[in-house]
Amino acid sequence: MFLALREIRKEKLRSGLIVAMIVLISYLIFILTSLALGLARQNTDALNSWGTQTVTLNGSANVDMRQSLITKKQAGKLTGDEAYIGQASVVAKAQGHENTSAVFIGLQSNQFVAKKIKLTSGHRPQSDKQLVADTSFQDAGYKLGSKVRLSSDSGKFTIVGFTKNAKMNIAPVVYGRLGAWLDLKDLMPGPIASAVVSRKAGARSQQSSALKTYSRATFINKMPGYSAQNMTFELMIGFLMIISLIVIAVFLYILTMQKLPNYAVLRAQGIPSRVLVGATISQSLILVVAGLIIGTELTALTAVAMPAAVPMAFDVPQLAAVAAGLVLMGLIGSLIPVGAVLRVDPVSVIGG
Repeated sequence: MFLALREIRKEKLRSGLIVAMIVLISYLIFILTSLALGLARQNTDALNSWGTQTVTLNGSANVDMRQSLITKKQAGKLTGDEAYIGQASVVAKAQGHENTSAVFIGLQSNQFVAKKIKLTSGHRPQSDKQLVADTSFQDAGYKLGSKVRLSSDSGKFTIVGFTKNAKMNIAPVVYGRLGAWLDLKDLMPGPIASAVVSRKAGARSQQSSALKTYSRATFINKMPGYSAQNMTFELMIGFLMIISLIVIAVFLYILTMQKLPNYAVLRAQGIPSRVLVGATISQSLILVVAGLIIGTELTALTAVAMPAAVPMAFDVPQLAAVAAGLVLMGLIGSLIPVGAVLRVDPVSVIGG
C-alpha cells in the first residue's frame, strides 16, 4: 500500500487520467443502470402495487391483458384473494392539456386490488364517471375535480383522487370502475373483465379450460418489449464493464513496463516479489475506488437534478452491486501486468 501511494503521488497526471476514465465509465454505468431500472418499474409499478402473485387470462390472448376477455362463466366464483381487472388503452383529453396516452384499469370497489390503492389525495371512485389518476397527471397540471375524456364518445370523467407510482407499459394508469371499462371497450354482453388476479400463488381451482394462469414473473416478462429492453441495457452495461477492464489493464501495464527498472532495483535490494505485486494491485484498487467515489457523487447530483418526467430510478443496492462489479474488474485488470513484475530480472534490466 505504501509503494502504491508513493507511485500515485509521483505519477499524478497518469493516475489522474486513469481516475478520470473510471469516473466517466462508472458514471455512465450508474446512469444506464438507473435508466434501465426506471423503465422496468414503469412497466410494472401498478401490477406490483396490487400485491398479486398470479394473473389469469384468456388462453388465446398470448399473455397480453389488453387482448384478453373473460366471461363470468369462465371466471367462476372468485375468492376473497382474487379480483377482476379490466384493462384498456386510452388517450386522456382535456381542455388546456396535451393529449396523454394512458392505461385505464377497471376495478370492483369491494375487491382487494381496489382496496390496496394508496391515495396521495382525494378519494376512490364512487361512480363509473370518476377516476383515480397517477400523480404524473397532477404534475401535468390536472387537479382534483378536473374533467377528462378517455375516448371520443365516453363522456367526461372526473378525477377524484391521485395515486403515486401507478404505471403500466410505461404509461400512467387511471383507475376507474369495471362498468366504465365495459363502456370504453364497447363490448357485446358477455365479457366482464380482462383478467383475474390473485394474491396467492398457484392455479385457480375454478379455472376454465379457456383460461390460463401465469405467475407474476412470467406475465411481466411477456409484456411487450420488456425482456428486450432489459436485455439491451444488460448488454450495454456488460460491454462497459469489459471496457473498464481493458482500460485499467492497459494503463497499468504501461505504467508497470515503465517502472520495470525501478522494480529491478527493488528486487536487487531484496524486496520480495509479493510486495511489488501487492503494490500493483493496491494501486489499481485505489484508483478504481477513487473513480467510483467521484462517479457516485456525480450520480447523486444527477438524481437530485433529474426532472420527474425522466424514467430513472436510483436504487442503492443495485448501484452498489454495479460498483462492486467495477472493483472486481479493476482487480482482474491489475493481475494482467503482475506477470511482468514476477518475471523481471534485476541483472538483465539493470545491466542492459
